[in-house]
Amino acid sequence: MTIRIVTDSACDLPDDTVERYGIEIVPLNIRFGDEEYVDRYELDVASFYDKLASHDALPETSAPAPGRFQEAFEKQAAAGADTVLCINLASGLSATMESAQQAAKNVDIDVRVIDTQTVSGAIGLACIEAAQAAEAGKSADEIVADLTEKADRTRIFGALNTLDNLKKGGRIGGAQALVGNMLAIKPILEISHGHVEEASKQRTRKKAIGWLRDRALADDVEDLVVLNGFAADFDEFVDMLAPKYSRDDLFVGTIGPVIGTHAGPGVIGIGFRSKA
Repeated sequence: MTIRIVTDSACDLPDDTVERYGIEIVPLNIRFGDEEYVDRYELDVASFYDKLASHDALPETSAPAPGRFQEAFEKQAAAGADTVLCINLASGLSATMESAQQAAKNVDIDVRVIDTQTVSGAIGLACIEAAQAAEAGKSADEIVADLTEKADRTRIFGALNTLDNLKKGGRIGGAQALVGNMLAIKPILEISHGHVEEASKQRTRKKAIGWLRDRALADDVEDLVVLNGFAADFDEFVDMLAPKYSRDDLFVGTIGPVIGTHAGPGVIGIGFRSKA
């Protein structure tokens, strides 16, 4: 049985990893005012952050149309796949998974649509693990069960420089209480089980980064990924993890346009699974 992986562009996987595992990425769309771009194809990460700095209006994101997923599924079927695992951005944060589910009904190939309940590099990690498991000969049922179990344990924490993007983008969720005080704090948000919640309020950026460091080094952490949105102090943060992780040990990801639109510039994040 041949199993192939399809995901969406919120995965923030680097191109070499996508090529290595033959992962198909269905892009979301990014709009700056009247200008709309197809993520990864018409707008790369560096260009996105340049535009973010130079535009007064915040960008918006939109889910792919079901037809884009259908094309991806049919492409994999034509290439000889028996089953497609479609590994997606949290359904609580985007209509992307819904588009994938609609498309899956319109194709003959067996498609399993999986809600990672997370964002960015944590999605990417799930895609890599699924691809490796498929290469090792595991069945689709086994891989789906593993991904589903891990999704329940996956957590992401992000230290934001601003809440403006999250507030105006409508994704603030359970962190709403931070808004009235956002000028006085450096907020840390948590995404778990597909929802955004307040994790901590720190008075300075240094303290916020220290909070992330302590959380990353905690005993309950496994499968750590570290993420950033072109943060000037990201290398400093990675060095702070040295007591437990060398740079070669870490899965380091750059937060792309889909999540960067809502998190804003300068965000630093960690993603991990709580130990079972």
